[in-house]
Amino acid sequence: MGLNLEKKQVVVAEVSAQLANAQSIILAEYRGLEAGDMTALRAKARGAGVYFRVLKNTLVRRAVADTPFAPLAEKMTGPLAFAISADPVAAAKVLSEFAKGNEHFVIKGGAMPNLVMGPKEVGSLAALPSRDELLAKLMGTMQAPVTKFVQTLNEVPSRFVRTLAAYRDKQQAA
Repeated sequence: MGLNLEKKQVVVAEVSAQLANAQSIILAEYRGLEAGDMTALRAKARGAGVYFRVLKNTLVRRAVADTPFAPLAEKMTGPLAFAISADPVAAAKVLSEFAKGNEHFVIKGGAMPNLVMGPKEVGSLAALPSRDELLAKLMGTMQAPVTKFVQTLNEVPSRFVRTLAAYRDKQQAA
């Protein structure tokens, strides 16, 4: 059953709202995929903070018009599922991981603002560490010199105390 005009406008507005703070959008063809597998994928996407829906291409084309994702409209052919994410890597990771285990699920391409990607580039994007992983590595790198400095400062009184203890033990033994 088709959507009436009001429902179409609601869908376009919903997708536009998601695109407003999106950093990536990934397209995937889902022909032959079972409903249970699609439900599992939706749950994974939701858990990763990815907006994932099967939508009509014409509605998504309207939503991406006048956005940095507008060049992606050329790749919108066939039955597609759309993953939109504020984290540039999250959508690519979720879909690429799912595609490895399902031959019926094929990534067709994607886009970042003003950059259209093919399936190979989406795979490369999925291989990158996520934003949280990068922040954790950065914090570890920034914390390491401070930690080493504190350990060095703590070593001076510790060595002094050990020297006094050794001297005391020597005096007691004599």
